[in-house]
Amino acid sequence: MHITDIFARDGTTFSFEFFPPKSDAAAEQLFTHIARLENLKPSFVSVTYGAGGSGRQRTHDLVVRLKDRTSLMPVPHLTCVCHTEGEIAAILDQYAAHGIDNILALGGDPPKDMPHHDRSKDVFAHAADLVAFIRRRSTSDPRGFGIGVAGFPEGHPATPNRLLEMDFLKAKVDAGADYICTQLFFDNHDFFDFRDRCELAGIKVPIIAGIMPITSANSLRRMAETALGARYPAKLLRSISRAGANAQAIARVGIHWATEQCRDLLDHQVKGIHFYTLNHSDATIQIYQNLGVVDSYQLRR
Repeated sequence: MHITDIFARDGTTFSFEFFPPKSDAAAEQLFTHIARLENLKPSFVSVTYGAGGSGRQRTHDLVVRLKDRTSLMPVPHLTCVCHTEGEIAAILDQYAAHGIDNILALGGDPPKDMPHHDRSKDVFAHAADLVAFIRRRSTSDPRGFGIGVAGFPEGHPATPNRLLEMDFLKAKVDAGADYICTQLFFDNHDFFDFRDRCELAGIKVPIIAGIMPITSANSLRRMAETALGARYPAKLLRSISRAGANAQAIARVGIHWATEQCRDLLDHQVKGIHFYTLNHSDATIQIYQNLGVVDSYQLRR
């Protein structure tokens, strides 16, 4: 199903993100969590893509398995780092052959072993170029692929000029993006301000809010390392500090904070919420329970 049809059908979308497992054992464990999350009836799920194509086959395999063996609609990520046009075309054609109609198009980061990779040598230097290329590829749907792109409520770490950042985002939308999925954030004011600035810039596509609950001290540190530029409100850090070394208390704080973010976003007519699950189900299920619902259908009422 094309992503624009999903937005038309659901009004407000709820979606989950997974990353490809690195072993057969991890794959089976992931599908245990996926089975639990499937009961929440998400609008779609996304699957991340390794930098420079690392783990490309694992992404493809997980996407196809989700499509063939579950009721979930998978949306694979695709980046343009370290790829030729032919490689990207082949990936898109493979997805189209399996009935995958939607892609999340990202600029991507260089592989960890290539920190000084020259992006100017990539066939697509910017995500907008990748979006335009994907828009020209055909699928079973006459509209072609549905395309999502990334947005950064707290600012893109590589673009400190916030006005220029909005120009880059609008270029992705003008190139053919159907929706925006944001980086994680912990202060909803940042998201609401971002949404308002998108409106002022003439960006009319749906904007999905990215939520990642803090479930441990380690997860907080990992977020700080991977989500560069993420801002941690003092109130949140103070609450985590009160929990001390109590792992269960830290998880309760993080899940409570994410629950309140979701409640506030829903109260302010968010177009969608995208949960970064880190391949686990407990936190997302607990958020749904805290909101008093058993699945996404109830959240749309």
